Amino acid sequence: MMETEKLSEINIETEMKKSYLDYAMSVIIGRALPDVRDGLKPVHRRILYAMRELKNDWNKPYKKSARIVGDVIGKYHPHGDTAVYDTIVRMAQSFSLRYLLVDGQGNFGSVDGDPPAAMRYTEIRLTRLAQEMMEDLDKETVDVVPNYDESLTEPSILPAKIPCLLINGSSGIAVGMATSIPPHNLSEVAEAIKTLIDNPDITCEELIQIVPGPDFPTAGIIHGRSGIYDAYSTGRGKVKVRARVMVETDKKNQSETIVVTELPYMVNKAGLIEKIAELIRDKQIEGVRYVRDESDREGMRIALGLKKDQMSKIIINHLYKHTRMESTFGIIFLAVVNNRPEVLTLKQILEYFVLHRKDIIIKRTKFELRKAEARAHILEGLKVAIDNIDEVILLIKTSKSPSEAKQSLISRFDMTPIQAQAVLDMRLQRLTGLEREKIIEEYDNLLKDIARYREILASETLVLNIIKDELTQIKNEYGDLRRTEIIDETENISIEDLIVEEDMVVTVSKDGYIKRTPASIYNSQSRGGKGKTAMMTKEEDFVSMLFVASTHHYFLFFTNQGKVYWCKVYDIPEAGRTSKGKAIVNLLNFAEGEKLTTVLAVKDFEPGSFVIMATRSGQIKRTDIMAYSRPRAGGIKALKLDEGDELIAVRITDGTLNVFVCSAMGKSIRFHESDIRATGRVTGGIRGMRLAKGDRIVGMEVLTHGQTLFAVTENGFGKRTSIDEYPVHKRGGKGVICIKTSERNGQVVAILIVDEDDDLMLMADSGKIIRTPISGISVISRNTQGVKLINREATEKVIGAARLAEKD
Repeated sequence: MMETEKLSEINIETEMKKSYLDYAMSVIIGRALPDVRDGLKPVHRRILYAMRELKNDWNKPYKKSARIVGDVIGKYHPHGDTAVYDTIVRMAQSFSLRYLLVDGQGNFGSVDGDPPAAMRYTEIRLTRLAQEMMEDLDKETVDVVPNYDESLTEPSILPAKIPCLLINGSSGIAVGMATSIPPHNLSEVAEAIKTLIDNPDITCEELIQIVPGPDFPTAGIIHGRSGIYDAYSTGRGKVKVRARVMVETDKKNQSETIVVTELPYMVNKAGLIEKIAELIRDKQIEGVRYVRDESDREGMRIALGLKKDQMSKIIINHLYKHTRMESTFGIIFLAVVNNRPEVLTLKQILEYFVLHRKDIIIKRTKFELRKAEARAHILEGLKVAIDNIDEVILLIKTSKSPSEAKQSLISRFDMTPIQAQAVLDMRLQRLTGLEREKIIEEYDNLLKDIARYREILASETLVLNIIKDELTQIKNEYGDLRRTEIIDETENISIEDLIVEEDMVVTVSKDGYIKRTPASIYNSQSRGGKGKTAMMTKEEDFVSMLFVASTHHYFLFFTNQGKVYWCKVYDIPEAGRTSKGKAIVNLLNFAEGEKLTTVLAVKDFEPGSFVIMATRSGQIKRTDIMAYSRPRAGGIKALKLDEGDELIAVRITDGTLNVFVCSAMGKSIRFHESDIRATGRVTGGIRGMRLAKGDRIVGMEVLTHGQTLFAVTENGFGKRTSIDEYPVHKRGGKGVICIKTSERNGQVVAILIVDEDDDLMLMADSGKIIRTPISGISVISRNTQGVKLINREATEKVIGAARLAEKD
């Protein structure tokens, strides 16, 4: 009968917690985070140790990378060969590590993101600096632990004469935490440690005077110091790193070329050039003729040729804004301290390095003291034997066996077994006068060394002085000048200051193309002229909207779905008179089905102004303008709409004006804006005008004294009427006639409030535009048909109108 198998019940929640915590700690300690002492993760430590064991030294021939990888995964690191080789590659890349630990021969990748050659093709060896990291490893300075199968041993830490955690930095994602330590300058860090030893109470502000900030291998410019101070004082901070840019001017034609010679850390050069080319293609960056990579063995050079009369400062600002020529490096000083992850300040990192080096030097000194004492002990025996050489030889000759001779020496000369054995092992040549002098000299020197070692072990000051001396030697041998420049944060150059303020005609087509064109290119024409084409469109497309605003104004883009978006007029791409412009989806993040309805030009957002909105069904709403001053990238809700309704017009008021609303059937109503109670941004409207069946609102305006109302119909007829002819009623009424909508006129398409010195722009669905002065259109009474404004083809329809505010 089989013995019943013993089963024990465990709580799954307890087991999951335990197993996950074990896994998490394994990742944190054994894989993802560097040790604060030598600044290395286990994989880096094992690679360097394996190369040392293979005698793959800096002054020996290179060895195949595959051989090193095989040793590492076979002896110490039972993981994938790709992971190990990728780590070796990074330690050999001059653009990844500030101070290389591996000297590579062959293709180890590039700053363009090119992959390295396979490990069977590349060769490597240790750098001198890496060997400094492992100096004194054989002097019992660090604990050795069994490897994964307990067949070999490996160091748990390296002696690390160099503060590698700071000079090369580290990055890694563990479970629930991440480290991101930037590289620093070796000379600066060495000086900081020496200063800390001399003044343990040094403050963060004083340390920053010595280590002003990170020093990236790819150089670049750190913009601003506050993030550095945050990181050094708290362990967390952000630094803004920019590419180094200069502008070259061609002496012949005065054209400018923007040249990039340094990039932020970890930025892919080829990817950056591709992104710039994409921005030029999509016209998000304008005025650039070409972008090309002119890098060679002399160094990096990305050239952007500018068109004539372009302002290089504006384009550089756009490059910083839209590409990785400006990137943010998030600093997190997280490292393993006593087998626990801790976020550290700069001073703490330096203090832990000093403690580590103190421990190494004390252990090394103890090892050398033991070795010197053991040798001195033997030399003492040899010295006794030489002083009594005749008796020693006779004693050995008369002994029957080596053991008897050994015992005789111990009893006769009071030697220890070790000394007696050394005398028996002594070669006859040691009896010459010269050799005897060497023994005495060696013994005297050993006595001095032993006294020195004991002095070191008895004095912490001497230990600290040794650390300082070693750092001075390291600095003199491997230190170099800082590469990354650090500048105080300055305000971005104001694009507005560089852009001439002028009126722009902004046109939007039915298919969603937008552009701006200087208003000055449209010559004033007489009433009834043929006009100029504002935009070349496809046959099925046509110009649906036209707006006029200054380049310095803000644009509030209101959509038919009741949402609002925000941008500056100069952010809209400028194009020629016959260009169709840019797809609006590349400029604004509209939701599906959204169409641009109204645009407001706002000079400044100030409390006390109101936004009044009208919907197709006759609803009206008033809200403080400050509610719309900071829309998000995806837009914000401007008002709540009923199902099937849409927003058709928006205007700005000061709280004291009359509102005028007109319908497609020519009915209109005028009422004071105080009739509309101001409500919040996401509320719905109230009834502004009662509409007949089938009618709809086509326009809304706000009235000021002395103006006239202009109305235009789809068949190209229109008129001006004094606003005094429209009585003020309460909102919600049926209204009075604005213009007769006869068969000749067709329905009303737009209304405008105009002044005598305004110029008018009319658009047809074919894309044709005409500019005519308002003074050429006579003021007639309210209940009339109007006059002909534009010569149109039989199939053409007028679809919109706008006034050109030249006097502003």
